Amino acid sequence: MPRALLLLALTAGCLAAAKPEFQYQSGDIAVSIPTADEPRVASFGAESVRAAGRYLEQGALAWVREKSCINCHTTGPYLAERPALAPYLGAPNEEILADFLEAVPATVKPQQETEKNGHRYYAGSWTAIWRSLGLAEWDRHVRGKLAETTDRSLRDMFERQSPSGGFVSYGEVEIPHITTDFELSVQAARAIAAAPGWLAGLKDPVLRERVERLKTWLREAAPKNDYDRILRLQLAQDLPELVTTGKRDDALTLLAAKQHADGGWSTRDFSAVMDWHFTMSETVLKLIASLPDAGRPESDAYMTAFAVVLMRQNGVPAADERVQRAVAWLKREQRVSGRWWMHSLYRGNYHYITYIATAQALKALALCDALPVATTGN
Repeated sequence: MPRALLLLALTAGCLAAAKPEFQYQSGDIAVSIPTADEPRVASFGAESVRAAGRYLEQGALAWVREKSCINCHTTGPYLAERPALAPYLGAPNEEILADFLEAVPATVKPQQETEKNGHRYYAGSWTAIWRSLGLAEWDRHVRGKLAETTDRSLRDMFERQSPSGGFVSYGEVEIPHITTDFELSVQAARAIAAAPGWLAGLKDPVLRERVERLKTWLREAAPKNDYDRILRLQLAQDLPELVTTGKRDDALTLLAAKQHADGGWSTRDFSAVMDWHFTMSETVLKLIASLPDAGRPESDAYMTAFAVVLMRQNGVPAADERVQRAVAWLKREQRVSGRWWMHSLYRGNYHYITYIATAQALKALALCDALPVATTGN
């Protein structure tokens, strides 16, 4: 075989090998890669909800057993959302909790700000935030009181706060998670609000000053895109004193205006591609531009579910026509695996946004009293 053809064959072989076979795999866990052509459920109900719970469980378990790192796309959403779903799916998994607890540093130490390509940030900030949020939600919904490890995790989180008062997003990971500084800082705000009694019992003057700086930054920060603007609704849920009635109403109006005729929403309607992150890689830009619906994005599961969550958390009744259309969309879009499919806007290989979307869809349906009680099974 000529050398040029041999190199071409080897390259093709490497590229083929790089395509993942499973989204999650560990031992007897083998979760297939989500695809757009996976059939939809014939009927949404307890059995399909059970399948969704099993998917969340298996994905998070496979991740902690094989990767053992906390992230924004699997274990982070699991511990952030799964504890509140215990009345529907049963108790959340303590093996995943143990992984989070193991990641809490034994001693809280000052961190050094670093710089890359002119961008200043604290390494590990998003890991510390997702870890703290997950532990806080566990304490809130399962333990019923603040754990010392959660307190230590939150203190470590604030060691990674930037001088501005916010938290700087430094890694392009998974749109819309780990994108703008405002999005990451809102997750930090959610963590301190969820931790039972943490804010009310805060005595350390240095830490209190850090919390106040975060609040000031969140109150005054200019939004990067429309996604940041609607995130004010999340902030209004967690720290309502930071969002004026006018800004809250504006965010609700903006959100409602972007609902599609089919009842859903699209994540890509909320930002120009270049404004998702401080710098966007060519890989991601080309991927998004090449999607079949690039010119007119179709409804997706994450944004549809998140829109419902934001509306319900801000006083929009479940009976509202907009909410009901979205609930109907979610029910008919669930797949037979239990998942809610969505194309990743990051790499287009593992489609981890499907995991995030599934967790958010269950949360949205629960907030609308539209989620049947089920157990995860085996």
